Amino acid sequence: MVGMTHAATDSLDAAGPERVNMGFVLAIVAVATIGGFMFGYDSGVINGTQEGLERAFQLTSFGTGVNVAAILIGCAVGAYAAGRMADVLGRRTVMILAAVLFILSALVAGAAPSSAIFVVARFVGGLGVGAASVLAPVYISEVTPAKIRGRLSSIQQIMIITGLTAAFVVNWVLAKVAGGSTVDLFGHPAWRWMFWVQTIPAAVFLVSLLTIPESPRFLVARGREDEAGRVLARLMGEAAAPRKVAEIRDSLARDHHQPKLADLYDKSARKIRPIVWVGIGLAVFQQLVGINIIFYYGAVLWRSVGFTENDALQTNVLSGVLSILACFVAVGLIDRIGRKPLLLIGSAGMTITLLLVAYAFSTAQVHDGQVGLPHSMGLLALFSANAYVVLFNLSWGPVMWVMLGEMFPNQIRGPGLAVAGGAQWLANFLITASFPVMQSSLGLVVTYGFYALSALVSFVFVRKLVHETRGRELEDMVG
Repeated sequence: MVGMTHAATDSLDAAGPERVNMGFVLAIVAVATIGGFMFGYDSGVINGTQEGLERAFQLTSFGTGVNVAAILIGCAVGAYAAGRMADVLGRRTVMILAAVLFILSALVAGAAPSSAIFVVARFVGGLGVGAASVLAPVYISEVTPAKIRGRLSSIQQIMIITGLTAAFVVNWVLAKVAGGSTVDLFGHPAWRWMFWVQTIPAAVFLVSLLTIPESPRFLVARGREDEAGRVLARLMGEAAAPRKVAEIRDSLARDHHQPKLADLYDKSARKIRPIVWVGIGLAVFQQLVGINIIFYYGAVLWRSVGFTENDALQTNVLSGVLSILACFVAVGLIDRIGRKPLLLIGSAGMTITLLLVAYAFSTAQVHDGQVGLPHSMGLLALFSANAYVVLFNLSWGPVMWVMLGEMFPNQIRGPGLAVAGGAQWLANFLITASFPVMQSSLGLVVTYGFYALSALVSFVFVRKLVHETRGRELEDMVG
């Protein structure tokens, strides 16, 4: 358990007294990133259950969009509320509440007798996802050394994609064993078991959170400096702990009050702080490029162009595996070349691959009421879509969360995350809920063309407005 980790230390800064207890740091990061796994699992479990939902609740295309996207409204509320709650209750405490919500949501969603109950259950799960999405990266950034903060924070995205992939694999296995997602398994349709299974990782997350300490930066902000000193001593050694407590205290003392949303407004300049707009822009563009259409509607998307249910679910698994590999590459690069170069590479690459996906879908043909792609175009669509997923997870996937966790000064980190996280999930909801309607009314070519245009605009946004944060201490961030 984390609480029993011995102080076998590795020196990361030979020039100073700080000797980081890497065993303890890694154990904390491992627990915190289970929140990322749950974020991914709870988001990805819906992929493959749409047919079951449509049959059980007699949904229209609009109704399907609402049921799929219900979690995202909860995510927006959870992300917004979590930033403020974390400044009052603590990062770990709010993550514990999120774990409880994950369990409740999974149980009720699987047993839901109606669309209304299902939507409420997914909304509750969304509260947990939203909270975990903003608190896990900020918690990690607050307990890790600046030199390796990017790499360790990037593990969050690996766990998100691992959670997505685990959901895809579980869904595929359950559908395979039952003979289809709508076929009974142990007395209930397989799609219901897809939700119930997620109670297992949620329970692991809940129990694991009880073994890690509270963020030292939160403890200092609440006047609990002795407790913060003990945590920091375990993280970086007895000699460095008092100095770090003093640095955190000084950075918080500049405004002489507890963090609040009003801090996002610069009274001297009479405008919202520029760093807040940059954070919102990063959060929104991550969704406007359409990545969650692949993750939420992948099975429906591939079946719409001729794939069988089994092949479509297998394609989801392939996308998940490639995403994990791409995240590992990002972990190796983020502290070497920086955050901004990765974002620019991702934006440029996604623009090209999304245009290729749109072109491939423009060749879709209908035979005897069945939609299909010519063989060569099917291969192009499959290759381009997976290349797009790889590029996203090499760049915007991990980097956006890393930057949101570290770019805001201490005084506005909680409020900044609340606003940016809420904006991210609101954009996610709008993109996800609109996809079924856009697909049916505008077609896949126009839909993916819009995502490609968004990727192109994101390149300009990063080039002009985003500043590098690699290697900077959190106490040195300015807004």
